[in-house]
Amino acid sequence: MTETLEATGLAIDDVTADRLFRTARTVTSFAESDVTDQQLAAVYDLIKWGPTAMNVSPLRVLVVRTPEARQRLVATMPEGNQERVANAPVTLVLAYDPEFHERLDVLVPHLPGAREIFAGDDAARADAARTNALLQAGYLVVGLRAAGLAAGPMHGLYDGIDAEFFAESGWKGFLVVNVSAVEGADTSRPRAPRLEFDEVAQVV
Repeated sequence: MTETLEATGLAIDDVTADRLFRTARTVTSFAESDVTDQQLAAVYDLIKWGPTAMNVSPLRVLVVRTPEARQRLVATMPEGNQERVANAPVTLVLAYDPEFHERLDVLVPHLPGAREIFAGDDAARADAARTNALLQAGYLVVGLRAAGLAAGPMHGLYDGIDAEFFAESGWKGFLVVNVSAVEGADTSRPRAPRLEFDEVAQVV
């Protein structure tokens, strides 16, 4: 570990860094092998430890697997993304729970009254829910890669998704992620460039 840190500045080896970031791609076509609920649960059990503000943990996940549910989701997608959803082994609809504060007595036991901080402010609660769920979505993509899976995040038509799938729960969809085994998955174009550290960072 010390040798890796001294050589690369990272505390993980190159194989792991490649799997999680350097060679991992957003896939648009998918392997035929199954993605199991056990794999998805293992990914969640890993990424649930990623930090959120006050540990609010607002991310909710709809696992779309059956042909009937898949057709319902396809109908709520932009035309250009419908085929991808139709062909993926499993698709995750990521949502946030605007009522996340109802779980804060469990999630924030060290702060009595945490629930009441958000209970009377719908706007602050919605902002906190979306911001922190987006953070958790980033963890989820990396977690899928850590499990040897490929992820294809994309947009949906969320008013339609919410009406079709979340009318009772009140969850709010914000990202659709197709999931596949890496072996046999592919992407539609070469990898795009990234900006360098000195182009995006200021050191003061």
